[in-house]
Amino acid sequence: MNTLHSIGEVQQAKVLGTRLAQIRIRKQLTQQQLADLAGLGLRTVQRLEIGEVSTQLVGFLKVCRVLGLSGRLDALIPEQAESPLERLKQQEAPRRRVRLSKPSAPAVAWSWGDTR
Repeated sequence: MNTLHSIGEVQQAKVLGTRLAQIRIRKQLTQQQLADLAGLGLRTVQRLEIGEVSTQLVGFLKVCRVLGLSGRLDALIPEQAESPLERLKQQEAPRRRVRLSKPSAPAVAWSWGDTR
């Protein structure tokens, strides 16, 4: 687990970008859809997600550090826990079909014989 207040501002930007991308993917949005909904350009969203450093973002993170707010960034954009589906995909276990066994023959043959 990355604690944002213990790393530098450039690394913080990268961690926050990764977290944003994970949240976007979980919400099943493309980068273009997110950009449109946020009123941003596609390239801006791409830059945010790769943590490309801008002077404004690094400046903001430095101000947060000085004001003692860096520890709160984890609450703002929390680290995403891996979903069970993601864990299964990483295991890459071969899928198997369930095969039903043929019903076994009854021990005594049954018939509509006489019931006298």
